[in-house]
Amino acid sequence: MKRTLVPFAVFAAFVWTVWLANWALKRWGTVPVGFGLEAPAGVYFAGLGFLLRDVLYEVAGAVWVIGGIITGALVSYLIDANVTIPGGVVSIAIASGLAFLFSELCDMFVYTPLRTTSWPAAVGFSQVVGAFVDSVVFLALAFGSMALLWGQVVGKTLFVAPIVLAMFLFRRTRVAPA
Repeated sequence: MKRTLVPFAVFAAFVWTVWLANWALKRWGTVPVGFGLEAPAGVYFAGLGFLLRDVLYEVAGAVWVIGGIITGALVSYLIDANVTIPGGVVSIAIASGLAFLFSELCDMFVYTPLRTTSWPAAVGFSQVVGAFVDSVVFLALAFGSMALLWGQVVGKTLFVAPIVLAMFLFRRTRVAPA
C-alpha cells in the first residue's frame, strides 16, 4: 500500500516546486547566491524540481513525468498570472510555465538515455541542461534580460550538487565489489 503512494507523493512534490519558486520570487525578488552573483529567489526550488523530476521518472516512469511537467506548467500559469516584472516580456507565471515545460522536457531527454549506463551521470548532466534551459527561457521572458543568468546557474548548481554527490556515493556503496 505504501509503495503505491510514493509516485503520488513525488509527483505532488515535483509540481509543488513550481508554486514555491513563483512564491519565493514574489516574496523576496532576487537573492545573493554566492560569488557576488544574484538570482531570482525561486532558484533553489527550481533546482529541486529538476532532481524530483529524475526521482519521479525512477519511481513512476515517463508518463508520470510528462503529466507532472504539464501539471506544473498549468499550475505556474494559474498562479498570479498578472504579476509582471518591469522589463519583462510576459508575466512571471507564463514565463515560469514555459521555462518549466521546456527545461523539464530537455532534462528528460538527457536523463532517459543515460540512466541505464550511468545513473549519477544521467542525474548530473540532466541537471545542468535543465538548469541552463530553465534559466535562459525564464530570464528572457520574465526579466527581458540575461543579467541574472550565471546567478541562476550557480544557485541551482550549489543547491543540487551536494544532493547529486550524496546520491552518487550512496549508489557506489550499495554496489557489491567484483
